[in-house]
Amino acid sequence: MARTTPHDHPPAEEEPLYRRIATQLLGELRDGRIPPGERLPGERRLAEHFGVSRETVRQALELLRRDGLVATDRRGSHATLPGLPVETPASLAFPVGAAAATPGTVARATVTWEPPPPGHAEALGLAPGRPTLVHTYRHATADGQGLRTAVTSFSAVALAEVEELARYRDRADGTATAHLRRAYDWMRRAGLTLHHRDAITRLASTPSVRVTRQVHDQYARPLEITDLVVDAQQDALVYEFTLPGRSD
Repeated sequence: MARTTPHDHPPAEEEPLYRRIATQLLGELRDGRIPPGERLPGERRLAEHFGVSRETVRQALELLRRDGLVATDRRGSHATLPGLPVETPASLAFPVGAAAATPGTVARATVTWEPPPPGHAEALGLAPGRPTLVHTYRHATADGQGLRTAVTSFSAVALAEVEELARYRDRADGTATAHLRRAYDWMRRAGLTLHHRDAITRLASTPSVRVTRQVHDQYARPLEITDLVVDAQQDALVYEFTLPGRSD
């Protein structure tokens, strides 16, 4: 007898609720909303997402687990459908505008625990004056040309759910080097699907441009905001985009 999955059963009134939830979740896995290898949200969040009890979610996950569509390890459940491995696209390097280290250039990055810029606090939903983890990046040639600076503020959600970021709070004194190049990888490993919006504006009376990147998760919760300022007279900002391959 051929093996079936929840997706092969058309919804019916008499169909158990957990099977219908399994079908809906499988649809989200197959349409890429949860990429292969990504960690699934926890039972509580899935229950809120589908409007059912955690027990129903638990039964749905067990059904998908038996069919080999999700797997569970010490970090939780993750999608196992065939597909490209999850990677960090070049367009999502952290921080936005980070330049490769080359001879004759200087790159420095530090973290502090302090109130973020007012615009950042508003975007992240932080109360005025409330401190958070702030990452400052500076890159320039040895003579100070081609300067680019990026200031990133992380949200309370990011610090609560990404343990690698939370560890920096105790050493955020602005002196130790902290490039955080894998920040977006850490977010993905914590089960967060990243969505970003970049806005580019010219700075009045200067040759510089500002790039403001805002990143939120699959629940529209803000994760971080970065303001990058690039000396456009001396430097160029290059964007690269990776498109998903065709699947047959």
